[in-house]
Amino acid sequence: MDSLDLLRVFNEVAHLGSFSRAAEQLGLSKATVSKSIAALERRFGVGLLHRTTRAVTLTDAGGLLLDRSRPMLELAASTQAELEQRALTPKGRLRVTAPHGIDQTEIPALLHEFLEKHTQVQLSLLLTNRDVDLAAEAVDIALRAGPAANENLVERKLLRLRMAVCASPLYWKRHGTPSHPAELAAHNALINSDMGALAKWHFNDDGGPFDVVVQGRWDASEAGPLVQAALHGAGVVHLPVVLLQPYIASGRLVEVLGAFGRDDLWLAAVYLQHRHRTAAQRAFLQFLSSRFSEGK
Repeated sequence: MDSLDLLRVFNEVAHLGSFSRAAEQLGLSKATVSKSIAALERRFGVGLLHRTTRAVTLTDAGGLLLDRSRPMLELAASTQAELEQRALTPKGRLRVTAPHGIDQTEIPALLHEFLEKHTQVQLSLLLTNRDVDLAAEAVDIALRAGPAANENLVERKLLRLRMAVCASPLYWKRHGTPSHPAELAAHNALINSDMGALAKWHFNDDGGPFDVVVQGRWDASEAGPLVQAALHGAGVVHLPVVLLQPYIASGRLVEVLGAFGRDDLWLAAVYLQHRHRTAAQRAFLQFLSSRFSEGK
């Protein structure tokens, strides 16, 4: 038995004044109860109970242990009850990470809808483009584009991400519209800084992958400034269409090379391979899956 179990046995014996009745109440043998009390007495180096043929009473040390252990056991019991409740009812804080630019999609509205539905859940949203260590930073779920990089992570695909090549009408008028991805090497690309010194944009051509090394005078660590630069005619962006759709629909950006778009990129919910997840985590994953499936 662990320490809490030993204390529970001691408290039951002290409350009932009998090894036999305590054993019956706890569903244990009388011998197990006796060994538990003996183990506590060895651990503390003092006698805890006076034993006679008629009664079991507390020693002075036993009275002290009873007074100090009751609040501990009550706290342990209430904590266990709350944890068990969280396994059944969505409740508590949910920590989610997502890349910058997610605010330009429908995700914030979905998060609000989820919190409206589950009023006992609090949400902490960490926006970053770095690969967050979910265990080290106590993050429950990461929303990521691309495959999970760690075998200890589970990936649940939510939405296929179609990439779009876009620029303003003025830019295309000045520099010409490409008919094949290879022509992008001659254009001013607005580049994600995370790509490093040799930036490549990925496409499909004749059913296989086709990469283009791009270059340009603009790079940024987030999508927002790149989109704004494209809107002002500074160059060409290659980003998920969910970030560009409002501007494409309004005509402020014009998409090209749609036939060469890759089809293997997904927005996925990534989480650790815990055997037991909280009800809040399960509810969030199910909510996202159902909402994205509705839009497919």
